[in-house]
This record gives sequence, C-alpha cells and structure tokens, in this order.
Amino acid sequence: MDEGKYTDSNVSGTLKLLGFDLGAESGRAVIGNFDGEKLSLKEAHRFPNEPVRLCNGFHWDILRLIHEIKKGLGICIHEHSRDIAGMGVDTWGVDFVLLGRGDELLGNPFHYRDNRTDSILEEAFGRVPREAIFKRTGNQFMKFNTIFQLLATKLQSPWLLKEASHLLMIPDYLNFILCGNKISEFTIASTTQAYDPCKKEWAWSLLEEFELPPEIFPDVVEPGTVIGKLIPSIAKELGCKEIPVIAPAEHDTGSAVAAVPAFGGEHAYISSGTWSLMGIEVMEPLITRDTLEYNFTNEGGVCGTFRLLKNIMGLWLVQECRRTWAREGESLSYNELTSMAEKAPPFLSLINPDDEAFLNPEKMPEEIVKFCSRTNQHIPSNKGEIVRCILESLALRYRWTLEKLEEISGKKLTTIHIVGGGTRNRLLSQLTANVTRRPVLTGPVEATILGNILTQAMALGELTSLDDMRQVVRASFPLELYEPQGFREVWDELYAKFIKLIEE
Repeated sequence: MDEGKYTDSNVSGTLKLLGFDLGAESGRAVIGNFDGEKLSLKEAHRFPNEPVRLCNGFHWDILRLIHEIKKGLGICIHEHSRDIAGMGVDTWGVDFVLLGRGDELLGNPFHYRDNRTDSILEEAFGRVPREAIFKRTGNQFMKFNTIFQLLATKLQSPWLLKEASHLLMIPDYLNFILCGNKISEFTIASTTQAYDPCKKEWAWSLLEEFELPPEIFPDVVEPGTVIGKLIPSIAKELGCKEIPVIAPAEHDTGSAVAAVPAFGGEHAYISSGTWSLMGIEVMEPLITRDTLEYNFTNEGGVCGTFRLLKNIMGLWLVQECRRTWAREGESLSYNELTSMAEKAPPFLSLINPDDEAFLNPEKMPEEIVKFCSRTNQHIPSNKGEIVRCILESLALRYRWTLEKLEEISGKKLTTIHIVGGGTRNRLLSQLTANVTRRPVLTGPVEATILGNILTQAMALGELTSLDDMRQVVRASFPLELYEPQGFREVWDELYAKFIKLIEE
C-alpha cells in the first residue's frame, strides 16, 4: 500500500465509506473511517429485521428494510455531510424478490425458513438427478436454496413466474432501490444453486430442465464493482450528493471471509453467527465425489477466490432457545446463558445441530429434549444443560467439518480463525480448540461489515488485493488466542459418541 495515497475531500484525509449489513435478526448502517493503514467503525443506525408470518407463509418485511436503509443513510448524511465516498449492502443468501412490469414488486419475499419447500428436494431430483445438479452448481443441498424456492413457486404459484420480468437477490434488490440498476453480484449469485461457478454464468441448462424462465436472471458482476450512483430522487430527499453505490461481497459470509485476518499457513475459518459457515479458501471450485457426499458447497469470494464450506446450523439454536424462554417470561442475555452453560456438567448429552427438526421449530428447547430422549441420552433438565449441549455439539460438528475439509483438499489445516458475532461466546471458542486440538484465533467481531467496507475501498482504488484488506484488519483489531485444553482421550471419546449419533 502506498503511504499518502488515501485522500478524500475530507480535510482529515480519511476515506469515509458506508456499509449496510443485514442479518437474520437485525441490520445496521456503519461508517468506516479509513486512513490508509487502519480502519475504524462507527455504528450510525441499528434496526430489527423481524420476519412476518402471513396467511400464505413466512416473509421478510422488505419495505421496512428499505425504510430503515434510507433512515440510516439519512443519519449518516446528517453526521458526515459530503464526506461519504461510497456505500454498499450485504445480506444473507438464497432469498429473492420477483419484479413485474414497471418494476412492480410481486409480493413480499419469502423467508428461507418458510415451509413451502419441505418436500421440494424429492420433486427436484425427480426432474434432474442430484449428481447432475451438483456437477453444474457445486452447492450444498439445502431445501431453501434459491432454485428450489423457485421450483416451489412454479408448482404452487405459477402465475408469479409468468408475470415476472426480473429476479433480484435481496441485496441486489436493495441496490436497485438505491441506484436503479439491476445486476447480481458474484458471491450472492453463487448461493442460489442456479449458478455455474466453473463457467461463471447462470446454469442455463439447469434452469431449462426445471422450466424456469432464464430471461429473469440479471447480469452478474464481481465484488468491488461500482454499479451506479444514488438515484436523484433519494439524493434530493436526503439532501446529499449522488453517492457511488458499490457491490461489496453482497453475501454476508463472503464479506466476513474477506476480513479473516489470516497471514500465511493453512487455516480454516468459521464465520460464526446465526449460522456457522466453516470452510477454506480455494482458487477453483472443488466439485468432486467427496464434496457431494459430504454435502459441502462452493461459493464465490473476493478477488477471484472461492469458499469451500459447510453450512452448520450455528447459534440459531441458542437464539431460538432464548426467544422461547423470553416468551415464557424469562428474558436472559446471551452472557447469562453462556454462564449457565459453563456451570453445567459437561458431556451429558449431544445433538446433531443440523437435524431438520431444528430448522424452524415452534419451541427449540422442547425439540432438543425430544432429540435427546429419542436417542436414549441424558435429558437436559435446565437451561444451562440445554445450552451446554448445544455448544458442545457445535464444537464437535466443527471437528467433523475440519476433518472432511482436510480430506477433500489434501491440506493439513493448522489453525482455525473464528470471526463474527459468535466470537463473543468464549466458551464455544474454547470448546472448539479443545475438540479440534487446534489453536483458535477469534476476531474481529465485525468481520462482515469490515469485508463490506474494505471491498468498497478496493473498488475505489484504495486497496489492490485481498492481502491488503487483511493487513488492514490485522492492524486495526485485536485477536484472541485459544489453545487446546484437556486430555485428548476425553475429547476423542466424546467425538466417537457424536459420530455414532449423527450417523444413526
């Protein structure tokens, strides 16, 4: 990086970039201040992302999200006037909107946890064999992947696809609202199971076999593309200039992985939050018999990379327990729940975190108790035991995933980097080190928004590579090291019990 290169109209010489990061529970607008060496963050606006259950299913409240993004932009404009050099949006993957003539929104977008895709995989494999789908997309099979949601739409509401002129993934649609241009960004397109990562284009033949309209799929651009400027009507409404709208890695995991502060050596990463996304970075998609058998996915990354990873249910399990207990009258913080888990006896019972029963249950604690009862284990009798069961099971799932990553890639992975909000759960980080027998480095917590903002900086010519981005992260935020503890024999015995459990 050339010292002195980073200048802006701001007198301080600090580049100001605005990132919008929308997750399954909340969204926020964050200003990044980049001085050429370090990046600092200031959260300007945070808002809930609460889905809505309607008579026809489970939906995202997309109009509320647009309102909150405009509100966040207005707050940042008020605080930073003309200094914002660019802005970008990242969100979760797989979900989308359909637009009709005149860019009319054809209904509220469905939430990926909606049950309309419950039996869709069998329908899909009856049309195209599982192996053929994987060969062309390299994606992990999950019933809510975009292509399966589209197949469900075709079967249940065929008129929607007949009326649709465009399909836009959630962040693509939000960018369209901001700048008026309809595109899809590489990392978010790669979550759809309708994209060919080898050819770097939509999987046209697969769309044809599913009888899905190819004309609704937009052009795909690389992360770090300036896709337009803030439309005049919003600029006028907010009293600002027409700020460049930049596509970061629009998939939140793509942004988080771009900010993994790795330096040399072979490592695995875990982007830890509602989901745990565990994988490695590769330069070419690995679409093999083993990746199909183990149900791994190949998704796009920044600077020509791919993310070979496994989607693991993650801290959703704890979040839903907490939500259930709050509805029952006991509101507990995550720190309080983790403290209860620390005090609970270890190794009493385990679950398969990825069991379908945990995808969207009415009461998560009850489902965990049912699983333990069904598998003839100790029945968790209090909140601490339930949360301990979840965290130990997640750590064991990480070990399984690590072993499969090493087998698939032929690499010895010596370190695990954990980034994202899940790094706040120090018990889970220590359990991960203990179970995998690898040192675990945690941080930064704000990896997703960091990757978003640093990719914008690269789009504006302020950084030139992924290594540059990671150097900024290392210079700006501290990391915490967890070394393996306890006897290997104890963890190996527990792991053997877990393997038997998930293979039953």
